[in-house]
Amino acid sequence: SGQRPAPAAPPGRLQGEHLQLLLRRSREAKNCAYCPYSNFPVGAALLTADGEIFSGCNVENACYSLGVCAERTAIQKAISEGHTSFRAMAITSDMGDHFIVPCGACRQVMREFGTDWDIYLTKADGTYIVKRLEELLPLSFGPEDLKK
Repeated sequence: SGQRPAPAAPPGRLQGEHLQLLLRRSREAKNCAYCPYSNFPVGAALLTADGEIFSGCNVENACYSLGVCAERTAIQKAISEGHTSFRAMAITSDMGDHFIVPCGACRQVMREFGTDWDIYLTKADGTYIVKRLEELLPLSFGPEDLKK
């Protein structure tokens, strides 16, 4: 018949319903964004190693520097509930022509919890690419470097 089975996802990579749930939760979080200054809503959904999902949105402030990104909101929620091991994060915005990417500060906060987890970067139409955190922040500084 000439048809080939779909290639298997790399070990640990999300598939099917689990991935769709993570992407949906990031979209739902985006709808809660408080962004009256930038009008740039972002949502993130973080999957812990034990299968829980914590979502977050960006929350801006009239004192601009006090705003917080969706990715850090999701991480802080997970940490505050006792989770420190993560498998994946999905990030969503309304950008149509480009995949949303985390800012440098978020990449460093994500890096605190390892480099070997997946980040799903989406467009407004739901298409996505996936990157390992180590691809988004190469040659990074982390907790283990303080012990050298």
